[in-house]
Amino acid sequence: MAAMAARSPTGAPVEEPKLGVPSLNPLPLSASQEAQVRDIYYARVRAACAPEIKVHAEPAFAECALGRTLSIPFVCRTPHRAMNSCMVSHATQAEQDAAREDWFAQRLERQRERERKAQKKAGQEEFLREWWGLPERDAETRRREEEKAARAERVGGYAARNRVRWGESEAAPTGEETKKR
Repeated sequence: MAAMAARSPTGAPVEEPKLGVPSLNPLPLSASQEAQVRDIYYARVRAACAPEIKVHAEPAFAECALGRTLSIPFVCRTPHRAMNSCMVSHATQAEQDAAREDWFAQRLERQRERERKAQKKAGQEEFLREWWGLPERDAETRRREEEKAARAERVGGYAARNRVRWGESEAAPTGEETKKR
């Protein structure tokens, strides 16, 4: 899904603003967000080791393993070791940090994609409603969906509802209260 680059009035491509990492020590990401970062990380490592995996110049692992089952560990040992050593050498913390920065830089793109999907969904629902003669949705439901679509992507997890926060409704327990428990 390559998006077309925006153009300035002169016809030159315009550099889209990219968001960086909010801080050097950002909030922890949710599990699905961490999975997205991990996918970017794995793709970067695989791209760096593509010659050892798929190149036809010398017997690369994918070419050697093609059509084999049980004999792969024995016949393809050399290309497999070359591929693994490349993957280990490129699988560093710096590469993981670069993948995290890429994920944060793509936030605007993901937000625009969500907005496009929401517009497309609303258009399709409107068409079906008109086609089948269904009644309009109430304004409250429409307003809630628009608010949900306008919300920014959340970075960091949600706090537990029953968690007592410092300085809120309940004060810290006194010595007598802790003895009773």
